[in-house]
Amino acid sequence: MIRRILESLRQRLALPPDELLRDAVFRRLWSSILISSLGGQITMLALPLTAAVLLHATPTQMGVLVAMEIAPFVLLSLPSGVWLDRVRKLPVYIAGEAALGVIVASVPLAWSLGWLSMPWLYAVGFVMGCVYVVAGAAAQIVLTQVVPRERLVEAHARNALAGSGAEVAGPGLAGALIKAVGAPMALLLDGLMLMVSVAILRRVKVQERLAAPQDAHFWRDLRAGLHFVRGSPLLVTMALTVGLWQMCHHAAIVVQILFATRTLGMNESQIGLSFIGLGLGTIAAGALGYRISARIGPGPCLLLGLAVCGVGWLLLAVAPANAFGPPMFAAMLVCFGFGAVLIFINFLSLRQAVTPTPLLGRMTSTMRWLILLPAGPGALIGGWLGEHVDLRAALVFAGCGALVVALAAWRHPLLRRVRALPAPEVIDDQLGAEALVVLPSASPGA
Repeated sequence: MIRRILESLRQRLALPPDELLRDAVFRRLWSSILISSLGGQITMLALPLTAAVLLHATPTQMGVLVAMEIAPFVLLSLPSGVWLDRVRKLPVYIAGEAALGVIVASVPLAWSLGWLSMPWLYAVGFVMGCVYVVAGAAAQIVLTQVVPRERLVEAHARNALAGSGAEVAGPGLAGALIKAVGAPMALLLDGLMLMVSVAILRRVKVQERLAAPQDAHFWRDLRAGLHFVRGSPLLVTMALTVGLWQMCHHAAIVVQILFATRTLGMNESQIGLSFIGLGLGTIAAGALGYRISARIGPGPCLLLGLAVCGVGWLLLAVAPANAFGPPMFAAMLVCFGFGAVLIFINFLSLRQAVTPTPLLGRMTSTMRWLILLPAGPGALIGGWLGEHVDLRAALVFAGCGALVVALAAWRHPLLRRVRALPAPEVIDDQLGAEALVVLPSASPGA
């Protein structure tokens, strides 16, 4: 009887024959993302809590901290894209994970030595941003080397599900850990998890051969990447839409921890538990996002994500400073988690699908540069509104802004009519010849 029950359970839990997680390479990549995301939950809470609670940061200082994390995207994205198209991506990704582990560990070290200050956190945020610029772009390209292009939405949804699992377990763990040992010391665990991620990534095997011609020229190649993005109406429309959403997002993220601690009176444990809502939202979107995208199309699905995020920020803006406040904070995080995953599984898939392989590095970096240009001003606007008007004003700005962007983009027919992933655009030989990438055919279960 027990054997039959166990066998029935095994059959129900068995992966379908065509499931991506059956591929050993993708499974290792997915496992690394899961562990890295779990550690990232600690940093996501510990860094702003260190600033807000331990260093008593003002809303403007919180805005500067977020802007410092964004500045490297503006400064380095374009040149890093040219460089990435000439080097193997996986080693860059691995080096970035290792560097992040060292960077986050510097915070508890500075705290123990009495050196910790807002300028130290600004420097940490800036260096972390530099790593995200280069290694983050490399990580996105590695996925295209592991998964066929027609399965990119599915792959991004699976990766979002890995992050979602971390977002359910991570915040509670982070909140308890921060309460027990303090926010700075909790960052040591993130550093350790990043090193575990590095160990897993070192076992990932991706064959990538680069053939660079003798006449490669940095500025010509950079202009080629910009020219490709500018010449694609879909990429330009997505950059504008997601860029304006990033402005709203960063205006909200600057004040949300301050709003939770100072307006709603929440402590570290309550905030950690509330962030489980972020995980629940991303799990729901990771599980349903591919189906929603397949049903209504990746363009409309992306716009749906924008609207859901806007509703969440407006919900928090009206949260009362009583027992109903913390649940509404958690509800905002559910909305944000669900909406952000819908945005990015479709945004990433669409831009990768439309781009020829030799231009993936420059396209990725150019798009990241474009969408994060408005993020720095958004963070500063949120900080200014929070300090000179009210913390709720920054949330109203974010919520209304996201809904206006979603509505305006819906009225534009280009995104609304994208119902399937497009084929790669045809390019001139000059645009990509300097970084020809030759990939072997993927074999299932490799």
